Amino acid sequence: MPIEIVTTVSQMHKISSSLKRAGKKIGFVPTMGFLHQGHLSLIRKSKEFCDVTVVSVFVNPSQFAPNEDFAAYPRDFERDKELLISEGVDFVFIPSEREIYPHSFQTYVTVEEITSKLEGEFRPTHFRGVTTVVTILFNCVKPDYAFFGQKDAQQAEVIKQMVSDLKFDIKVIVCPIVREPDGLALSSRNIYFSPEERKSALVLYKALKYAEKMIEGLERDSRTVIDIMKCIISEEKNVKIDYIKIVNAEGFREDEFIEQGNIYYILIAARIGKTRLIDNSKIFLKP
Repeated sequence: MPIEIVTTVSQMHKISSSLKRAGKKIGFVPTMGFLHQGHLSLIRKSKEFCDVTVVSVFVNPSQFAPNEDFAAYPRDFERDKELLISEGVDFVFIPSEREIYPHSFQTYVTVEEITSKLEGEFRPTHFRGVTTVVTILFNCVKPDYAFFGQKDAQQAEVIKQMVSDLKFDIKVIVCPIVREPDGLALSSRNIYFSPEERKSALVLYKALKYAEKMIEGLERDSRTVIDIMKCIISEEKNVKIDYIKIVNAEGFREDEFIEQGNIYYILIAARIGKTRLIDNSKIFLKP
């Protein structure tokens, strides 16, 4: 079936309801466009699980602060459409800003606690924008499964918390980070880098891999691991660290010591030139 482009909420509602009546399992991949192999990996996973795959392309203004790059965020829908066709996506939902946020709009969805730390400290309004738009998109698409990338690990945990708390009948699947051959995590913002900045950005992956080796080598003090990572990153003068944290995946709390039997994220946020990147590594130490 050729890809169908959906531009209105009412049209998406009708399609979703029809698919549900037909007993189709709907997979959903929400994106802000300018697609890369990370997004495509989510689409491929959806096609494994589901009968129908819906991808949204919507650059969400409510998750950008006034000083952030909403206007400059890369957009190329014709390129995105060709990629979606090549992946066999069934529907692409590309609503206008006014479709999602009409003039009368006044309702927001807020997840507390987990959103107050890490990215929430540096971008205080960000997660409210994410949870609100994802709720709206969920209500439009009515998916059985929703697919998110591990690169935005805190965002994925926030969405999982929201889905649980608000009793959405949706299974959230978090898929592994997709990287360039040299280790740089794929991001739509990588296009902003100069060649020199692109080279400097590799230090984030270098620090993460060194941290993994330390932990696998039985280093259990989080502070020690973080200090070494900071030393590694400081070798690159173009890189300014916002934070490095090691958190328990359960609630994203910081643990002083890394304990066996738990899942942890090693999280980095840093600025390379004018571009802000996040990256992470997921660690599980068997009991």
